[in-house]
Amino acid sequence: MNTWKKSLLTSLLVITSTASWQAIALPVTFSGASGTLASSATFDIVAGNLTVTLANTSAADTTVSADLLTGVFFNIAGNPLFTRISALSGGDTHTGSTINSNAGTNLGGEWSYLNGLSQYGANSGIASSGLGIFGSANFPGPNLSGPIAVNGFEFGIGSAGDNFSTGNPALLSKAITSGSVIFTLGGLAPGFSMADISAVTFQYGTALNEPSFAGTTPLAAASTTQIPEPGTLALLGLGLAGFGLFKRKNP
Repeated sequence: MNTWKKSLLTSLLVITSTASWQAIALPVTFSGASGTLASSATFDIVAGNLTVTLANTSAADTTVSADLLTGVFFNIAGNPLFTRISALSGGDTHTGSTINSNAGTNLGGEWSYLNGLSQYGANSGIASSGLGIFGSANFPGPNLSGPIAVNGFEFGIGSAGDNFSTGNPALLSKAITSGSVIFTLGGLAPGFSMADISAVTFQYGTALNEPSFAGTTPLAAASTTQIPEPGTLALLGLGLAGFGLFKRKNP
């Protein structure tokens, strides 16, 4: 083999062997239902952070506190401690039929995240109610109502079919979030995979003896795919094009 061919092939090997690859994790959704209650939790990686979109997907009206989705428990392999970045409403927040704020409202002061737990086979959880577990480990944001520590069912998530004008007096007097809340957690370890997430359980109301049920995913295991960064693809393409040009000129 000619010296120039050896040099070019060596350069191509260097490009491919030193290419910067990144794992792209596919989002995974756990969902569950019990009677008229139904919920989902979608885990995704966005800008290097873990997002959890917690939604009350029931079509039934929310009339009592036990109809409110107030927490989700999940197990993360290795029991990592994530940093609390944000908790934003995915729909309106309202008190009775009065709309207080729209989607995107910062609810950080009303939701808590903890790890190192042992509940429903899970080591991590997010909740708007203390449940005898959560305290003041809140997400960043204003204390919109009540004590600093999460308490009661305020800012729990009402159903997709909620009629804001109906419900018992206690429910109508409290602030409720409609539909979903999006949580962002930071501090993902290298190699984190959606397959690290398991034992998802949805919690309703203000006590652990109120409704709860497991969430499942249709995916047997979350998958990842490795893709090269765009700059690497461009360099590799230029190298291959150059190799073809030289080969045509030097058969």
